[in-house]
Formats: sequence, structure tokens, C-alpha cells
Amino acid sequence: LTGKGPTPKAEDRPYHAAAKRKKAVAKKSDSKVVRKTDGKEVRTTRAPRGDRPRGEIVAGRNAVLEALREAVPATELLVARSIDVDDRVAESLKLALHLGLPIREAHRAEVEGISPNSQGIILAIKPFQYSSFEEIMQRAKYPALIVALDGVTDPRNLGAIIRSAAAFGAAGVIMTERRAASMTASAWKSSAGAAARLPIAQVTNLARTIDAAKKEGLFVVGLDGESEDVISSMKVATEAIMIVVGSEGKGLARLTREKCDLVISIPISATTESLNASVATAIALFWVDQARRKG
Repeated sequence: LTGKGPTPKAEDRPYHAAAKRKKAVAKKSDSKVVRKTDGKEVRTTRAPRGDRPRGEIVAGRNAVLEALREAVPATELLVARSIDVDDRVAESLKLALHLGLPIREAHRAEVEGISPNSQGIILAIKPFQYSSFEEIMQRAKYPALIVALDGVTDPRNLGAIIRSAAAFGAAGVIMTERRAASMTASAWKSSAGAAARLPIAQVTNLARTIDAAKKEGLFVVGLDGESEDVISSMKVATEAIMIVVGSEGKGLARLTREKCDLVISIPISATTESLNASVATAIALFWVDQARRKG
């Protein structure tokens, strides 16, 4: 007899039981599962075992629902099979459907393996697309207004600062890549959507960025509660400026302070130690906006 080559594996022979089992498993992992929410069908895809979301996640019924309500950029909604669908899960499914997010099902053990406190539901967050100082300068209209953050570590403060910057017409917000808050889901929510409209840049060296801003003709104004010069003495509000905000606890770093053309403080009651970074930024931006309106 003449041979016809090596014998195929059992799972590769169409009529073999092993091949049928393989096909059934593949079909099951890809199958659409229909869930009914308020009488409407929501189709989900069963996730292959071990397919974990990459990057940041938001876990838990309340947290996921809040993130979806704020339209935090996401890549998918992961739901445990046989999850108890309460009002929060039902609304999350509807919001994900409305936003066009893939909804995938996985074994509860897999979901809890990603986050033990998931309550059976996880939202995978899309990596934030940062801008650059150069792009912000190109976008800026004269007189430019830019906010730079020196070590602000609280993402909620970051989000609130971005919201204020957008409200008062800043061209963008700049932060450092290290030892600072980044654009997490928490920061996005605190920005109330402003992060989608305002360029946000990360830089490796704030001191060099300040030098670059000066070359572009910007006055660099630092905020520091210990400065003897108060905000009302600032005469450059109608010029192109960069406002530099220090960290919540330490304020401006020594080198950053030295790089500033002017360092100002906001007068407060002696019974209060300091202002929150986001509050101080909002006050400074309001002051600049009022000065420019008067003009």
C-alpha cells in the first residue's frame, strides 16, 4: 500500500468525536448570550478563559455605573455569568449598549480573579491619549493661558483642575509623567467631561517645559501660599501666562519656584492652613478671567 502522508490528529478529522467536541467548545466560547433588561434584549459575548482586560479597570456595581454615566472612555464591560441583575447592573448594561461598548461574559471565578471586589462586573478603561506642550501651544489663542501642575498627586484634584481650566478658557493642562496623578477613571469623572475637550499633556521635565514656555513669550506665575505677593498684585493677567500649581502638601518644588517669573499667594483666613490645589487653581483662573474681561 502507498502511504498518503502522516495521519491527522483526531481533533482535525471532521467526523471524529474529538473534532466535534473541539468545534462545540469553540462555538460555545463565541456564542451570543441574550439578557433581557426592561424587556429589551442585550447581547453579550462569552469571553474565552484567561482573556483579561489590559490596563486600568473599574470594578464594582456602583463604581462601574458611575463611570458609565460619566461616559469614561472604556474598551469593554465584563460581566460574570449568572450575575444577579439588580438596577445597577441593568442600567450598566443599557449604558454600555448605548455607548457601543462590547459586553462580554466570563466565569465568576475569572471575574473575581481580576478583582475580588468586582461584585461580578468590571469596566475596562481605555488608555488616555495625552497631548504635548507643543500641541497645546499651537492650540492656544493670544493671550495664551496654560495650567501646569507640579506634583499634584490626587486624581480628583487633577480632574477638578481640568474642569476649571476648561471653564475659564485655558488652552491646556500640563503635568509630569512621574510622581503625579495621571488620567485615571477617577480623574476623568472629576473633570465632568472636560478631559474630552481640553488637551492634557505629560512632560518628563517640568523645569524644561517652563523654559520652553518662556521662549514662547509666556509669563510663568507660580501659586504658593507662603508668598508675600498676593494675587491682587499680579499685573500680568492680561498677558500670555502659565499658572504653575504645586502639590497638595509640599507646594512648589524649589527648582520650579526658582523658574517662575512671579510667585503669588491667595489671602485666606488665619484659621485655615491652606487651600486645596484645585480650589486655589480655580480662584487664580477666575482672577485672570476677570482681569481679561475688564481688559
